[in-house]
Amino acid sequence: MLPLKDNIPSRRFPFWTYTIIITCVVIFLYEFILPPSAQRAFIYKNGFVPYLFFKDPIGRFPTLFTSIFLHGGWSHLFFNMLYLHIFGDNVEDVLGPLWFPVFFIGAGLAGTVLETIFHPGLKVPMIGASAAISGVMGFYFVLFPFARILTVVVYFFFWDIVPIPAFIFLGFWILFQFFSGFMSLASPFTTVAFFAHIGGFLFGFFMARTFIKRKRYFY
Repeated sequence: MLPLKDNIPSRRFPFWTYTIIITCVVIFLYEFILPPSAQRAFIYKNGFVPYLFFKDPIGRFPTLFTSIFLHGGWSHLFFNMLYLHIFGDNVEDVLGPLWFPVFFIGAGLAGTVLETIFHPGLKVPMIGASAAISGVMGFYFVLFPFARILTVVVYFFFWDIVPIPAFIFLGFWILFQFFSGFMSLASPFTTVAFFAHIGGFLFGFFMARTFIKRKRYFY
């Protein structure tokens, strides 16, 4: 399933959502123009590597943040930015321009922590905004469960564009992350940080549950 857009308009210009998208694109273009050896060095320097972090937590501390804005390829960048574009503006509407970037970074850190708990000896860099965006999706799941997500759905050799309730789309997505995450524990070859997605989503979910005690949104 490929989401295209939702049916909830932004009430204000999503400054931070677009700023994060532009930042990630600019950094990726910088990565892209580097020679292969320099690109690998750049990613290892700025990506979060659990094994190196535990050896030098102070020196590697900045990578907890810099890793969020790195991406490993065009598809990695495209899908992350697509999901952020669809879900980020409405969450930014709710949290406001002051708290949204704090929430975004917090979700990214939560995802990194959970992934590290399951893979503390990982020696390859963890990069990408996926965990932070998963937090946005978890928040959206709670506050906008009945929003419609216009989605490309493939049926064998056919496809269609259908509106799917957000709680179904995002519920299916997070269940897939849980299934894939626990399956990945049996395979040393996975290249996707599924537990980072789960950690970010749960962070967003519980932050939204806290928020919703003050004000309820119905869609």
